[in-house]
This record gives sequence, C-alpha cells and structure tokens, in this order.
Amino acid sequence: MKKPTRIFSCSHCGSQHPKWGGQCSDCGKWNTLTEEIQADNNTSPRFQHYAGKKEKITALGDVKIADVPRAPTGQIELDRVLGGGLVPGAVILIGGDPGIGKSTLLLQTLAALSQHEKVLYVSGEESLQQISLRSKRLQLPAESIQLLAETQAETIIEQASSLKPTVLVIDSIQTMHTGLLQSAPGGVGQVRESAAQLVRYAKQTNTALFLVGHVTKDGALAGPRVLEHMVDTVLYFEGERSGRLRLLRAIKNRFGAVNELGVFAMTEAGLQEITNPSAIFLSNQRENIPGSVIMASWEGTRPMLVEVQALVDQSHAGNPRRVCVGLDQNRLAMLLAVLHRHAQVPTYDQDVFLNVVGGVRVTETAADLPLLLSVVSSLRDRCLPADLMAFGEVGLAGEIRPVQSGQERLKEAAKQGFKYAIIPKANLPKKAIPNIEVIGVSRLNEAIEVLREKMTLASIK
Repeated sequence: MKKPTRIFSCSHCGSQHPKWGGQCSDCGKWNTLTEEIQADNNTSPRFQHYAGKKEKITALGDVKIADVPRAPTGQIELDRVLGGGLVPGAVILIGGDPGIGKSTLLLQTLAALSQHEKVLYVSGEESLQQISLRSKRLQLPAESIQLLAETQAETIIEQASSLKPTVLVIDSIQTMHTGLLQSAPGGVGQVRESAAQLVRYAKQTNTALFLVGHVTKDGALAGPRVLEHMVDTVLYFEGERSGRLRLLRAIKNRFGAVNELGVFAMTEAGLQEITNPSAIFLSNQRENIPGSVIMASWEGTRPMLVEVQALVDQSHAGNPRRVCVGLDQNRLAMLLAVLHRHAQVPTYDQDVFLNVVGGVRVTETAADLPLLLSVVSSLRDRCLPADLMAFGEVGLAGEIRPVQSGQERLKEAAKQGFKYAIIPKANLPKKAIPNIEVIGVSRLNEAIEVLREKMTLASIK
C-alpha cells in the first residue's frame, strides 16, 4: 500500500516544501508552513468502499426540483435558526465560548431525535461517564443515544458506517485527527483534513452532521477559515456565562435565512426555549428613566423589541469617549455628528455610552433613530414614555430613511402594549393599526420636535 505523500505549504505565498521548516525559503515568512496531503493521494484506500460515483455534466434546465425533506429537532428555536429543521446530509458547525452550552444543546437535541431516529454522539473532550452524568442531571431520555469516545477521524467513520446513524455529532472538531498527517491535533492541517473526511462521509451517506467548534479570544471560530466554507450552516452560540440568556445566531445557512436568531434560557434543567423573546428583553416593571428607549429590530424572519440605554455625561478629557455594547461604535460617532449638524444638539464635550439590554447585538440601521432619541433623552435628563418605541435609519443629510418590514414591527409593538411609535414617514401603514399611535417623520429635526411636544422633553435650543 502506497503511503500518502505529505507536503508543507506556505499559507502566505503558497509555495510547497518537502519538509517542515521554521521559515519559508521563498517569501521569508516565519511559522507559515502547514502540513498537507497531495491531491492525488488524499483518499485513503480504506474509504474507497463509500467513494461516490462520478457525476455527469447536466444542463440547468434538466435538473429536477424536489422539496427538501426536513426533520424537526424537537427544539423550536433551533429549527427556526436552521430554516425549518434538519436536512439529510447537512453539515452544521456550531461555535461558541467554553461553557456557553453547546454540548448541552446538542445533547438535548439528540435526546429528542433519538425517539424516532438513530443518533451517534462522538466526544473527543469528555468521557462517556461525564456525558452520562450530564444527561441524568438534565433528566433526558438517554436510552437510545449511542456514544463514542474517539478522536481519530478514520475510526469514527468506520464505526458510523456500521451503525448508520441519521444524525452524527462531533464534539469537537479541534480534537479530531487523521492518521494521514503527523502533526498534532488542533493544527490547521489536522482540522481541515479531519473535517473534509467527515463532511465527505456525511454527504455520501445523507447523514446530518453537527460539528462543535472552539472560538478564539476574538470570538471567531478557531482553525482554518476554509472550515466555514466546507459546511452548509454556521451557527454562533452567544451570551454571558454569568447570565441566563443564550442567543443562537445563523451566520451562514444554505437551507434558510441568515442572521436568524434563536433565544434560549439556561436553567438547572438545561436550555429552555424562549418563543417570545420581546417579552423577555423588556422588563415587566420598567420605569421611566432618562436615556432609555425601545427599538424594534428585525432578526431573521421575526421582529424583536429590545431596550437601548444611553448615558451622556460631561467629559473631563480632551477626547470624549464613545463606548458601545451591542452596537457599532463607528456608526455612533457618525450619528452624533448628524445630531449636531441637523438638530443642533452638540455632544462634542460629552462622554456617550450606549448599551443594548440583554446582550443582544444589533447590526441593522433601524437602530439609528432610537439610538439618537436615547442620547437626547439622557443629555436633557428627561424621560421618554414607557410605552414609546421607535425605529428608522438616519442619513448623513438628516433624513429618516425607511427600513424593511415596518408593518410587522408595528404589529409586534402593539402586541406588547406600546401606545406610541416614531417611525420613518415612508413606513407609515396604509391601514391604521389598533391601539397604537404611529407618528411618521422624514427629518431628524422633526423627530426632535415630536419629542419636545409630545414626549415632555425640554425645548432644544
């Protein structure tokens, strides 16, 4: 049997070398050589029995369209993020901080799927006893969950080929290694080659595959960037370990909408789904306090009401601070300049701090208007009504631009009991929405005027 040919490629210039060295002899970069396998020998003979047949070239018009079957996971929020359920042969990569709840979520999912599907949980980090203790603590029906403690990709595929599970979980991909490479587990070459073998097996056997991935200190998935391109779906599990809320966000999804958000609460019994996140993010006993306003964000396919808080204070430094948690700091600086230029509200001598309550990260431009309203409320030390919400994009010329799904956001606000809404004039509904007064504005100074007249704010000079 011919052994696979190993080469070392430079990640900077792409040159290839027969053996590893600390410095690339072509470009001079240090520590850029990674172990790889030559393309003509990257398939081991032991896997040739499930190698797929060669496909023929087909015209696009001759391709038959069929509905993709989806299997519910037993977790409504997870199904929402996945686009409606599991697709046979789909490969899902889940990343998150240590201890955030990735293994707990997948163990609960497998427990629900094991009632009608054959599942296999492969652990490279925990022993079988640790997994069993967690399942007992969570009171999960674990009789039908098959476990395997293994880190070699070839052995895992061999065991899975005999069991033939419909759902396979690998926890985690950074602990996997392949005998085709000599480098240590967790290296770029090992993660890439191990993932490639597992993905190939999943695609050729129509096995739904979950890969658990570690993250770096910057919050990005550890390992080669190509790992995210190899899979069908990339999910990030977010949240503070000291808090109860956990957010599952889809960054990439070939079978559904991206930026979809699933909300969970960590309890003693495991992760509990939150099907009405707006009610959780909004405090039931919320008081009228300066600098607080409710905004309607759009997450995936549903609206979500979150609270934006601002604190504006006199700066004692030459360069005032601009701090954002859950919002874009560069956009805040731009919006404060628009507020000064078109609404005559200066903040160049003020420190501005912004926070989205609940640990939610808002990236859409619909947060512009409520952001500025909260800044003005804190600056003037005047409260906004507790039953007021707002959304809208603010342009550099001071115009209020419309955003998508405005009517759905208003309906969600009315459902949660809000009485007033300040929105872009272009988003005004054609038919009145019961129990909520909608105020349309086209300029930033009009929104500030509404605050002065109806929201009991002091006159703005």
